[in-house]
Amino acid sequence: MSDVKKKIFLSSPHMSGNEWKYLQEAFDTNWVTSLGPNVDAFEKEIAEYVGANGAVAVSSGTAAIHLALSLLDVKKGDTVFCSSLTFVASANPILYQNAEPVFIDSEPESWNMSPKALEQALQEAAIIGKLPKAVVVVHLYGQMAKMDEIIALCEQYEVPIIEDAAESLGSIYKGQASGTFGKFGIFSFNGNKIITTSGGGILISEDTDLLDKARFLASQARDLAPYYQHSTMGYNYRLSNLLAGVGRSQLEVLDHRVRKRRLIFDRYYKAFSHLKGFCFMDELKNTRSNRWLTTLTIDDSLTGVSGGHLVDALNKENIEARRVWKPLHLQPLFKDAKFYMHGESNHSVAEDLFEKGICLPSGTNMSLEEQQRVMACILNELTLARNLNSPSKIG
Repeated sequence: MSDVKKKIFLSSPHMSGNEWKYLQEAFDTNWVTSLGPNVDAFEKEIAEYVGANGAVAVSSGTAAIHLALSLLDVKKGDTVFCSSLTFVASANPILYQNAEPVFIDSEPESWNMSPKALEQALQEAAIIGKLPKAVVVVHLYGQMAKMDEIIALCEQYEVPIIEDAAESLGSIYKGQASGTFGKFGIFSFNGNKIITTSGGGILISEDTDLLDKARFLASQARDLAPYYQHSTMGYNYRLSNLLAGVGRSQLEVLDHRVRKRRLIFDRYYKAFSHLKGFCFMDELKNTRSNRWLTTLTIDDSLTGVSGGHLVDALNKENIEARRVWKPLHLQPLFKDAKFYMHGESNHSVAEDLFEKGICLPSGTNMSLEEQQRVMACILNELTLARNLNSPSKIG
């Protein structure tokens, strides 16, 4: 009998059980391509859920960002401001357009784009007469950015916002759904997201004319002609009718998944928040995070163990945990990109969060016993640290 413990994943796909209904309909009607009733319905249902005028289902969240940048006519020589503490997919489409990314630091309350750093970047861009074509604001791990301040700044300088809400479907900021504040919003349905289509994404907007153009571009930009004619470069970005069917079933349980992720967060918070050196990502006033991943920082001077050590210890127990995103301004790919810091120190907020932050398993198909196993492993490492370090340093 194997002694290997069952793998606990960070955030694995969680099927609703109703996916086969929509898949069977697609097979029965032979709608298995990138068009079909499930695609149309999924777009309508997502738009209705978040309160947007319309949506375009595509092959990934990355594709949705790329389409948004294309629709805003981002091109070579342009700049696009982007959150630094995020996954590389937030910024790669800027390079697709041969434009230049400029990265904006985080602020400590939300971990998201710093309005203070954004203001400095916009002021300097206005002075040299080169305002960005867009600002890509990321809602990290389900936590909404400080949209009131960011919107005010972008309106002042007349710069459109693209909301990278890949991780925040189901989150709410002052009564309004994530993804609906900017010119465009995008969601991801990758396998690790709060709901999944296996792989996929969606572009939402109030501007239905631009969404029609997005459909055109995402379908290889085929002209309205009785033969295959193309006057514009397009992309093969449409979501299949099969995967859209999976998405429809997943959307039916989204609210339940948000409640479950928040419950998982609450258990972690109750277990560790009282310990010195443990600081969980807060929730901004008048907001609701979907708590896609439970994230926190570990101060090793107070705990006796670093976040990286805990990640290694968990992985040794076949428990998937991760460091938070490595800031994009530190990535070799973007080594020449400009970066605006939140404060005056030589150490940015994003870098501090990267050094101290960890993500704990948060999947909605994780059992209570499995979560208890995660917490027991962490407590065991803290106990070992107490035996090796001065007790006065441990919470």
